[in-house]
Amino acid sequence: MNTRKSVRFLNRRDFLKTASAGTISLWMGSLHSCARKDKEKPNIIYINVDDLGWKDLGFMGSTYYETPHIDALARKGVVFTNAYAAAANCAPSRACCFTGQYAPRHGIYTVDNSDRGDSRTRKLIPVENRTALPENQETMAENLKDHSYATIHIGKWHLGEDPTTQGFDRNIGGSNIGYPKSYFSPYQNAHLEDGPEGEYLTDRLTDEAIRFIQDNQTQPFFLHLAYYAVHTPLQPKADKLEKYQNKPGVPGQSNTKYAAMVESLDENIGRLLKVLEGLELADRTVVVFSSDNGGVRSITSMAPLRAGKGSYYEGGTRVPLIISWPGQLKSGVTCDAPVSGVDLYPTFLELSHTPKTEGKILDGISLVPFLTQRGRILDRPLFWHFPVYLEGGNRETRDSIFRTRPGSAMRMGDWKLHEYFEDRSLELYNLKEDIGEKHNRVEQYPEIARELYQRLDDWRKAVGAPIPTRLNPEYDRRSDMNLRRNRE
Repeated sequence: MNTRKSVRFLNRRDFLKTASAGTISLWMGSLHSCARKDKEKPNIIYINVDDLGWKDLGFMGSTYYETPHIDALARKGVVFTNAYAAAANCAPSRACCFTGQYAPRHGIYTVDNSDRGDSRTRKLIPVENRTALPENQETMAENLKDHSYATIHIGKWHLGEDPTTQGFDRNIGGSNIGYPKSYFSPYQNAHLEDGPEGEYLTDRLTDEAIRFIQDNQTQPFFLHLAYYAVHTPLQPKADKLEKYQNKPGVPGQSNTKYAAMVESLDENIGRLLKVLEGLELADRTVVVFSSDNGGVRSITSMAPLRAGKGSYYEGGTRVPLIISWPGQLKSGVTCDAPVSGVDLYPTFLELSHTPKTEGKILDGISLVPFLTQRGRILDRPLFWHFPVYLEGGNRETRDSIFRTRPGSAMRMGDWKLHEYFEDRSLELYNLKEDIGEKHNRVEQYPEIARELYQRLDDWRKAVGAPIPTRLNPEYDRRSDMNLRRNRE
């Protein structure tokens, strides 16, 4: 005899006929509870450090700079080893992150004027630069604010005088100024009330962030914590400086003032993370840690990467990137796929279950499929466009006068292409074999150069990227060559 019980699966209509009203109410309530949990909006903390180099952290390989708290965050989160800033210096990189768009769409290419450097050495009239983000450009903060987020900006803004006009409920310390006049109070910052004399700026900004978190535990919040550290002037705490003065440096990393400032930054991030744990907010909070561009080459070396801040070689654009969300994302995961600062906006929208505003153009992609291990990051090109001049070259840049002359760059897979508009020359590098961009492979692989150039040119046309073509009447080839030789 068959003793197995017959099992009948009820469809929705049968269930409603047979179930009691109380059972239905309980069942429906459970479904709604699950839906609420699935759609709960996490807090988002975006920590954007200023001028921190790609390898200036323990988890990125430094043995000189001490960053135990950031290293711990990396172990608990997802680390992107091929993360890029969308521009090689402060303002344009931040504009790209906050709009989710490449520079040609918002017009911020550099800091201040576009014709920087000696006029006799500039062959072209550069494209005009915009120094503030237009208010009709929707930022990620505006979108999140429109969808129930409390928003605050703390620290460096550099995209206009008032972040509260672009999606932030409050602004502490942010304006169009790109560096602090002092790291010690009095700060001489119109948007930051002075603390006790000698108070340290990195400590103070963290105090403000902690107060905001404590006051906003019951609603989702977006905290943009944009430390002025480790931008110049290099002004560390005295006890930290003494410590590094007694610690042997390593090749490329031996600046004691910079090292002391990096450690103060790390300590404050540790304080912030401890507060999240203490308030039981850690598993409800996405923490993103990155830098706005590469480190300053005269202060810290990005080797084996070439050059540093302001250059579109790898040392100027590669940055550290950690995304952590305890209990929701796997810990200790590494991603080698190339990603960009323009990807943060769509990533934040998907993490927060926030729809994109109708008509809003986003050049980046959401990283959530990889973060949740539901998918991978599709192969796609990354682009940079810099139709202006930035002085301050060195032996690692293309010439000794300019960190960058007008040009564009792109990365696709292992290949990276640079174009320079003054002479329309191309440089092609295989980053898998030559991460230091030392060996131009244009002549060896002309078909790859042509394919990448076509993609780059198609992208420029699609986004309306301006290319300077007018000759500068003040340009003097002899002066240009002499100055280059004198500085080599």
